[in-house]
Amino acid sequence: MDSSNKVKEIFGVHCLRDDVDWGRLVSGKYCPYTEKKCIKVRKSDANIVIGICTVAYSDYNGIVICPHRMLEDNQIFSNCVNLLKLHKPGNDLHILPEVNIPGGSVDFFLVSVSEDKIVDFVGIELQTLDTTGSLWSERTAFLSSKGLHFRDIDLSEKSFGINWKMSAKTILMQILHKAQTFEYLNKHLVLVIQDCFWNYMNHTFNFSKMKTSDNNDSFHIHYYNLQKKSDTSFRLSLDNMVSTDTNGFATCLQLKADANIKFKMIVDPLEKRISKKTLLAKY
Repeated sequence: MDSSNKVKEIFGVHCLRDDVDWGRLVSGKYCPYTEKKCIKVRKSDANIVIGICTVAYSDYNGIVICPHRMLEDNQIFSNCVNLLKLHKPGNDLHILPEVNIPGGSVDFFLVSVSEDKIVDFVGIELQTLDTTGSLWSERTAFLSSKGLHFRDIDLSEKSFGINWKMSAKTILMQILHKAQTFEYLNKHLVLVIQDCFWNYMNHTFNFSKMKTSDNNDSFHIHYYNLQKKSDTSFRLSLDNMVSTDTNGFATCLQLKADANIKFKMIVDPLEKRISKKTLLAKY
């Protein structure tokens, strides 16, 4: 495979593996993380399952673009068990997907159950990075290199990008309303993201209120990195856990602004327009 190809994992399989029946893999459309048919479809045709989990972009060799990729080994759930304040040894743990609450739908609930009654719960939201443009030409080029041929090969199709800004703004605004509901109930809401996404948000927004994870806080961010396990595999690994309350989270949504730079940006063009004609009076 051409190492310059941007597709790194497809249907849960690293693209540098040479022991794969790629034709069978693609026709099977199977996601190993959900154990169901992949729902990652082509933007221009929802009937075509594209199946891409991870891509290379800019300086990053593995950016997760499908939230289901974050389900590897269920570690995002086991890393939330400590947030179940009322959980006791012997209680059952359940994972419940797509639950509607006031403020919107939550991707997963991790619940502690005793005698068929829920005694505690944690909400878990997943957010990976959205892409712009199209990954189709990259996908086609890769599968063509594996001997698969397509009638509609078009390697000139527009390339793709990573929509950092929209991905961040969309999820953070949605999360705030949900976090308020969880805080009112004295429960926890966890946002699960990748470390590169955390780095972007931490640089773009004012995350000074986020601190090392504290069980007294209602809102938590767990960010993971995608480590190179071998030349032909990635491994999802917890990087860090941070938290704040909803007031602190609201502060996070305020964009950072360097006052001196902002002041200069406004004053410079104004100063160029100062003249005797604009003078109101001398005081």
